[in-house]
Amino acid sequence: MQVELQRASADQKIVLRHLMELCQYDYSEFDGEDVNEHGLFDYTYLDHYWIEPGRYPFLIRVNGRLAGFVLVRRLDGQPTHSIAEFFVLRKYRKQGIGRMVACRIFDEFPGRWKVKQEAGNLPAQAFWRKVIAEYTDGRYHETQENAWGDVVQEFHSRSR
Repeated sequence: MQVELQRASADQKIVLRHLMELCQYDYSEFDGEDVNEHGLFDYTYLDHYWIEPGRYPFLIRVNGRLAGFVLVRRLDGQPTHSIAEFFVLRKYRKQGIGRMVACRIFDEFPGRWKVKQEAGNLPAQAFWRKVIAEYTDGRYHETQENAWGDVVQEFHSRSR
């Protein structure tokens, strides 16, 4: 199985927008979001990934086929990167692809990281705890953020 992480060009924005709809559909189970009057979730910040510094859109391909995406951003005023969105199509889940992609992203952006999951998204929390624990050999710090109890893992990555 060949897993490729590809920086998304402006020409590929529509592809990422379509995948984002699938992501938000899956995620609506946890955040309760509704579609708009056009039947879309309409991710507000997607265009920012091609016009603002410190934002990085990636497509995931498995054996040449689209399999998901990752949106990475630098937190405002901090030398810290964050996974803004991470999505693997259901067909490709539970095969180690997400772990492989996450590790490649961490290697691509060495330094401080904060990865956040909403309090109710227990599958995401389990995934990120496992991936980050393996990646850092257990050297990470986990906290709860805000009144809703969002979970955040903080760690440092190094170029490998």
